[in-house]
Amino acid sequence: MSVLGLMIGGEERAASNGGTFERRNPISSEVATTAAAATTDDAIAAVDAAAAAFASWSITSPRERRAILSKAADVLQAKANDFVAAMRAEIGATAGWAMFNVGLASDMLREAAALTTQIAGEVIPSNRPGSMAMAVRQPAGVVLSIAPWNAPVILGVRSLATPLACGNTVVMKTSEICPRTHRLIVEALNEAGLPKGVLNAVSNAPETAAEIVETLIAQPAVRRVNFTGSTRVGRIIAESAGHHLKPALMELGGKAPFVVLDDADIDAAVAAAAFGAYMNQGQICMSTERIVVDDKIADAFVAKLTEKAKSLKAGDPIAGKTPLGCVVDPTAANRIGQLVKDAVDKGAVMTAGGAINGTIVQATVLDRVRSSMRIYAEESFGPVVTVVRVGSVDEAVRVANDTEYGLSAAVFGRDVNRALAVARRIESGICHVNGPTVHDEAQMPFGGVKASGYGRFGGKAGIAEFTDLRWITIQDGPIHYPI
Repeated sequence: MSVLGLMIGGEERAASNGGTFERRNPISSEVATTAAAATTDDAIAAVDAAAAAFASWSITSPRERRAILSKAADVLQAKANDFVAAMRAEIGATAGWAMFNVGLASDMLREAAALTTQIAGEVIPSNRPGSMAMAVRQPAGVVLSIAPWNAPVILGVRSLATPLACGNTVVMKTSEICPRTHRLIVEALNEAGLPKGVLNAVSNAPETAAEIVETLIAQPAVRRVNFTGSTRVGRIIAESAGHHLKPALMELGGKAPFVVLDDADIDAAVAAAAFGAYMNQGQICMSTERIVVDDKIADAFVAKLTEKAKSLKAGDPIAGKTPLGCVVDPTAANRIGQLVKDAVDKGAVMTAGGAINGTIVQATVLDRVRSSMRIYAEESFGPVVTVVRVGSVDEAVRVANDTEYGLSAAVFGRDVNRALAVARRIESGICHVNGPTVHDEAQMPFGGVKASGYGRFGGKAGIAEFTDLRWITIQDGPIHYPI
């Protein structure tokens, strides 16, 4: 297997010290990818290349940027089979999840292409006679993009599409868990015609991640940081960005509540809850983690959810015979097992699942979960969903908000106005009425509150994150000065 190099200044190169690292398949433990392990010198070189390319890329016409990003969407889609193979090998993803990633990521590139003519300012009335005052948005500089492994194409593309559309250049620090998958994104954009140095990719060994990230953030040419990943790592990156006075966009962990009111359509709620809880084995930041259901319908809801969960078998994604694949590594599987055991030992009722074989974790339902159980508060990030029974709407809202996280949420009820009123009380950046917690569209303002981060990807909200807003005046006529 060939070594996947670094992409710096449009050229593939080995790490300056020749170092490499391996990513192994989570089921077979066979080597999936061998990639260059960047040094701090390599990280600096990537930023330098992006900084050098910024001068010309920042003044390209919207039409030129739009054409390249639109073509990149087509190139990305043409690489669909390559993405399926890479995601299967590196993270144990199913073909369906990989294809979904490619489809939405292509949409994101097309949406970014459309944004190139939406980077608008405004003329502001001035109190000074003869003065025209303008608020102008312009490219910020080099953007450091860090995306995770769980939805690698979606989140990888999201981390760089809008920055590029706004005229910035990018250094992408690829995930140690899916370096080949992320590299395919970079190749698609470069093949679409990005000038050399506009998009660079740096891969690193897991043990040097902190050093590489700190080096990248510290470089003066880096003017923005965006990170999607765990809250634990996000806190570290946000602290570093704050120390260096770099604006950061953080999309972090989640504990998405799914509120089922007493008038909910139970069948619709079960279908949405199962999708949200088990898609990609529950390894999505928006995954349904805590179902908060009214006592009046709880028995019926749990019975149907249990039946649904038992039908969703997990297996080897390469075989392609099951709707669910594996979790990312044995550590994740062991942690899920510990959370389930702790809950059951403390009185939770496991109505489905619980079986773990290596990295294969079956879809699990835990009923009658209480706050004393670890899984009540901790993000499981696996195919496990908890059920908390409540006696009123006010209690449902309290339980839904009883978490440090605040990314996505859902509320189900036939009385839409009532459900919307509940949704407004939930502390989350995203909330869906009669829809699943797992939902994303390229044009939507995506992001969370509380420990789920801050800032927004998507649409015009993304423009504000990746441009500088400047006040510029033109004086036409004399100015009276007091001295």
